[in-house]
Amino acid sequence: MRVDLHPEARAEFRSGALWYEERRDGLGEEFVAAVDAVFLRIGKAPKSFPRWTGTEKAPAVIRKAPVERFPYVIAFEEHKRQALVLAVAHQKRRPLYWLTRASQQPG
Repeated sequence: MRVDLHPEARAEFRSGALWYEERRDGLGEEFVAAVDAVFLRIGKAPKSFPRWTGTEKAPAVIRKAPVERFPYVIAFEEHKRQALVLAVAHQKRRPLYWLTRASQQPG
């Protein structure tokens, strides 16, 4: 399955990588590798991740995937041939801030 990123999710991904790289050389690259590993797992088995509680009314199934070693979680919509990443979200941010990015119609 193809994994695509919402433009705002792509910006969050970049911002997180830059923030970690500023803290320690190479840490941003480790963050990118950890998030990329999650994207690969999503592409191979999207249904292996739990539905995100509180998103039941969204037009498409929204699932969450934790990022190892980092306090981030990936929110993604599950479609027939594509997973759309809605957010690369820090776990301390306000819940579901990214929900307005969800598809307006089922995929």
